Amino acid sequence: MFTVGLTGGIAAGKTTVSNLFAALGVPIIDTDVISRELLEPGELAYDQVCDHFGDSIRGPDEQIDRAKLREIVFTDPDAKTWLENILHPQVYRRSHEAILEHGKAIYVLVVVPLLFETNFQSLVDRVLVVDCPAKVQIERLLKRDHIDEPLARSMLAQQLSNSERLARAHDIVDNSKNATDLTSQVEALHQLYLQLSAS
Repeated sequence: MFTVGLTGGIAAGKTTVSNLFAALGVPIIDTDVISRELLEPGELAYDQVCDHFGDSIRGPDEQIDRAKLREIVFTDPDAKTWLENILHPQVYRRSHEAILEHGKAIYVLVVVPLLFETNFQSLVDRVLVVDCPAKVQIERLLKRDHIDEPLARSMLAQQLSNSERLARAHDIVDNSKNATDLTSQVEALHQLYLQLSAS
């Protein structure tokens, strides 16, 4: 099974790119989706997070208030480390299981926002980085998450720099141009991955 790890900075456009691969019939495993599932009521991580942060982390529907949790972990390094130590091993295991479930696919795209930070490289054969200028990332974050600029900059600062990520990439998608350009880049990479998986 040939696996491609898709990563990139926050709000760089990973979902947009993974959707383009999905439209080409490529199975997508998204670790952000897995993380959200692990924080649903009934999951082990849900109980651990609620026990650790207290009842205030829960909304009226018993769901974890993700906006509140995000604000805590991006302003408290110890809380961030604790949460990562709880979630990352469970996310890794579920991602690996999901890859095995797609055993008949030609190749699988695994979306891992913190691929290098979490040492998830062992899950994949090749790394694709989505890149765009930090200024654009911040603009998208403000618009998408309705947060203030200091929090957006803090979130960006806690990840690898774009240059560090690019230095470790096998392939790069430039998401600073238009949608047509992005589509053509993805289609070219899809052909490459079909060739690589066949060999």
